Amino acid sequence: MAETMQSGRNPDQDARLPIAGKDTVARDFGGASGSYDGAARLQRHMGQRLLELCLPGSGAGQVLDLGCGTGQFAGELQAHLGAAALTGVDLSESMIRYARAHRPVKASWLVADAEQLPVADRSVDLVFSNLMIQWCADPRPVLRECMRVLKPGGLLVCSTLVDGTLRELAQAWRVVDPGRDHVNRFEHPADLAQMVDEVCPSTVLHYETVRLDYDSPLQLLKELKSLGAQYKGESRRRTVTAPGRMRRLCEAYPGDGNSVQASYEAAYLQCRKV
Repeated sequence: MAETMQSGRNPDQDARLPIAGKDTVARDFGGASGSYDGAARLQRHMGQRLLELCLPGSGAGQVLDLGCGTGQFAGELQAHLGAAALTGVDLSESMIRYARAHRPVKASWLVADAEQLPVADRSVDLVFSNLMIQWCADPRPVLRECMRVLKPGGLLVCSTLVDGTLRELAQAWRVVDPGRDHVNRFEHPADLAQMVDEVCPSTVLHYETVRLDYDSPLQLLKELKSLGAQYKGESRRRTVTAPGRMRRLCEAYPGDGNSVQASYEAAYLQCRKV
């Protein structure tokens, strides 16, 4: 059973409001394809954790990298797991174009929606998905697709972010711009566990807090934009934020004034299909 935490909340209460439209998600990440790898500190860390949840050298056969982005883990999936065939899937055409041009690996690259994969039933030995499902309004349709394409005995390893991520940034923005969201919504751990358990009852969930250092909150915001991971809600401001507001944000951000930290609440899913 999935590890759970008590929340007293029903994950269907908010009708699974989307983080953003899929076109917005694809556009933002596609626009960051050229800067993504250089900024992907968290993505590299969490992807390495996912690789540790796989059995090295297991001859994984057919591997699906779901939400592959720039394909930064393509080489390691082949080398680490001995994958016979690798397919990278992403919603962003620009990301797939970048992966195809920059990853010297033998792989198939597909532009596709994770909720409707153009992949045959029971055809995949391993689904590897690093930091993708937090952009979905509801992870369950994606997890169902993963279960559909996995062979019996196949493995799903998946990472995501949960509530509490970027809490320092959210706290500072509440001081500077009260009543307006500036940080994307993340699932509460208990809600995530409940939804995962509905689809993949054999899942084991692991949690970790990752803290990254930044010279200033401005560097944090720049990194998020370089990843395509900036705030995507409908309430986001369409104009450049005024210098005075940014100065107040720096003043309100927790820290000693010399450097700051951002917290990321990581969740790792590990599920063997029976």
